[in-house]
Amino acid sequence: MFKRTVGYLKGNLAEFWEFAFKGNLISLAIGVVLGGAFGDLIKSFVGNIFMPVISLFGADATKGAGYTQWQWRGIKLGAFLGDLVSFLIVAAAIFLLMVKVIGWIVALTKKAQGPSNPNEPAEKECPLCLMKIPVRAVKCGHCTADLQPAAAPDVAAALA
Repeated sequence: MFKRTVGYLKGNLAEFWEFAFKGNLISLAIGVVLGGAFGDLIKSFVGNIFMPVISLFGADATKGAGYTQWQWRGIKLGAFLGDLVSFLIVAAAIFLLMVKVIGWIVALTKKAQGPSNPNEPAEKECPLCLMKIPVRAVKCGHCTADLQPAAAPDVAAALA
């Protein structure tokens, strides 16, 4: 009985180890940590540099109250404005990095690959999870299974 239980636990531990230390999970963890650090950096920039400069132009600049004291009937407008500016800076940075830069890299990659042959299929089916994936994929994006690379067309046969 214990032999069977130990074998079951070892199998699950091996499966968990494979899952936990695949590149996708580690990349996700790194992204979360870097995203949190980036958010803290932006909050520091907005709270310590940007908004104090803005508060210099406020009506109460001589008292040094700062933007955090901007209120209207108990509604903390200054703190909200600081958080809004922080969000807009983070959103703009993510847009520039993820949409524009990655889009530019994808466009360069497509241009480097040259024109595709319209007679060839663009997708194939993963043999394990049966999801549609690109023909040239060597790893399934759905189940992360390693696949055989697509066979390169025989250039000599095409020229003959």
